[in-house]
Amino acid sequence: MPKINVLSKQLAELIAAGEVVERPASVIKELLENSIDAGADTVTVEIKNGGIAYMRITDNGCGISREDIRNAFVSHATSKIAEADDLNSIMTLGFRGEALASISAVARVEVMTATPDEEIGTRYVIESGEEILCDDAGCPKGTTIIVRDLFYKTPARMKFLKKDVTEANAVAAVVDRIALSHPEVSVRFIREGKQVLITSGRGDLLTCIREVFGREFAGSLIPASAEANGVKISGFVSKPAASRPNRNMQFFFINNRLIKTGTGSAALSEAYKNSIMVGKFPSCVLNISLDPSLVDVNVHPAKTEVRFSDERMIFNAVYYACKNALASGDTPKQVTEIKKDFYKAPEKPADQLVMTQREKPSSDFWQHIPKKQPETPTETKKPAFEVKPVAAAPTVRASSPDAKPVLRVETTEDILLNSPSKKEAVAEDKVSVSVAEITAVPEEKTAAPDVEIVSVTETKTEAFSEEDFLLIGEAFKTYIICEYKGKMVFIDKHAAHERIIYEKLKKESGERTPQLLLIPVTVTLSKEEYSAMLENLELVNGSGFDVEDFGGGCVIVRECPMELSADDVEDVICEIAGRFAEKKQDVAFEKLDWIFHSVACRSAIKAGNFTSRLEMERFAKQLLSMPDIRYCPHGRPVLIEMTKRELEKNFGRV
Repeated sequence: MPKINVLSKQLAELIAAGEVVERPASVIKELLENSIDAGADTVTVEIKNGGIAYMRITDNGCGISREDIRNAFVSHATSKIAEADDLNSIMTLGFRGEALASISAVARVEVMTATPDEEIGTRYVIESGEEILCDDAGCPKGTTIIVRDLFYKTPARMKFLKKDVTEANAVAAVVDRIALSHPEVSVRFIREGKQVLITSGRGDLLTCIREVFGREFAGSLIPASAEANGVKISGFVSKPAASRPNRNMQFFFINNRLIKTGTGSAALSEAYKNSIMVGKFPSCVLNISLDPSLVDVNVHPAKTEVRFSDERMIFNAVYYACKNALASGDTPKQVTEIKKDFYKAPEKPADQLVMTQREKPSSDFWQHIPKKQPETPTETKKPAFEVKPVAAAPTVRASSPDAKPVLRVETTEDILLNSPSKKEAVAEDKVSVSVAEITAVPEEKTAAPDVEIVSVTETKTEAFSEEDFLLIGEAFKTYIICEYKGKMVFIDKHAAHERIIYEKLKKESGERTPQLLLIPVTVTLSKEEYSAMLENLELVNGSGFDVEDFGGGCVIVRECPMELSADDVEDVICEIAGRFAEKKQDVAFEKLDWIFHSVACRSAIKAGNFTSRLEMERFAKQLLSMPDIRYCPHGRPVLIEMTKRELEKNFGRV
């Protein structure tokens, strides 16, 4: 049997540090909580190189006396609790007594502190758990802790850290949450010598939200409050119109302590049921106040996981708080009233004014469509659009005997619903035809010119039989019904259109011409989403977007793919950023594929949208000529076939 060894103090502290100190953000969280527990109302956080090389936290709290400074860095030494019963009534953020000991075990730590009763402060230096210096120092009342060279003696831990910008964004996320949990504390955050956040510390939560996430996010919130069975809910929830594609902007606090709670998220989703679309989630900043004996915060060293004595009580409190907020605060958007004298009509004598009375609109629009007037033989009317015959062969001419005509092949873009067709080339040496037209060139043509194919879709096509096709109509404004080669075909227009756009985006990846947005779109993200988006910015910009870092957890979008509407840009960016933050280990190909999925889904025609008969006919013909497109990017079938025999069998004819 192997011999049992008693670990040394330094090795035991290194093991304990692995639970408390995972990255610079863990250090900032522990030290910020200590500053707030010390009664500070002003805290300054400064980092360099993502916090790996340098972290400094300064507060104006009660400070640490000289006789206690050494004990503060001993494992399980704390001023928050003294006996076992104190664990049942914890109101402080820290209580385990492991933070300072764990931090000093893996970094170089310097402390300058002074209490209100001391005339001279104390400077204490400790490295790798070993005391280096303890001397007098001139410093203001409060505590300043400087942490340098995190994991400098544990290179195995160092290699698991991310890039400096990623670690800095993780620190920023911690600072944001601490600021939201204590709006009465003024929090200042300095990153690489630049101040990126400062809160007023006035105690107004909405003001703090505006300072952390910006005016747009704060403007989408409505107040929420409720109190029942000793549980008090206070904070803000988002309006249904401002819902997001993920839960990354949901913040719950228990007695001003940030936590992760599935109960709160489930209650929030249930309250918004039938108020937002499926797949959308509300945002919130909610603080749950209750008796500390009803919640156990001593579950994990990070103190973000808690247990409730009664989950149903918490669920009901959050649910009714959100329901009351929606009932009172979710009002329809109001149109801004225009001043009466803003637009003045030209002054004219009364006898020169011609009064006309507008005909009262009928409830039945179709009964009042003007009848089509017969066209005279001499009248020439240009059609709204021209449908090219598929079987017609193009006429290719060259401007000179040596010139080579360029045959440009149209991709599937021309058949996309609600998308304008490309203009045909009018130059004599260029002509635009479809893929089907190329295959229809007569074989008896002897002197065929040289052809240079500029672009061609990789999707397989087959000859379409016009005489075997019959468009029947559309059901529920969702399914196109047609007859083709003796079968009834039901086409899901959204799924089919989504797959066509998806294949088009994949084919033209890296060679697309995006559309320039007239008004750039600013998107507010959580710090996790923001960091993930910046890490994959090159990948996103290579897929048809032009996204830039706007600072403060925001990105600005200046260009987007041609298929995407400007109204959908914000939701798509949120979806992509949320996916990046959730699936951090995905390879670049999978991330790019998800971007195409998201853009295609948003760009495709929606179920329930009106589609003209000509659009349905062109779309069905094109889809039936593509044997490869049979499933949407999510795996749902794009069409279902039913043979004549199957139909007759259901009616009892066979």
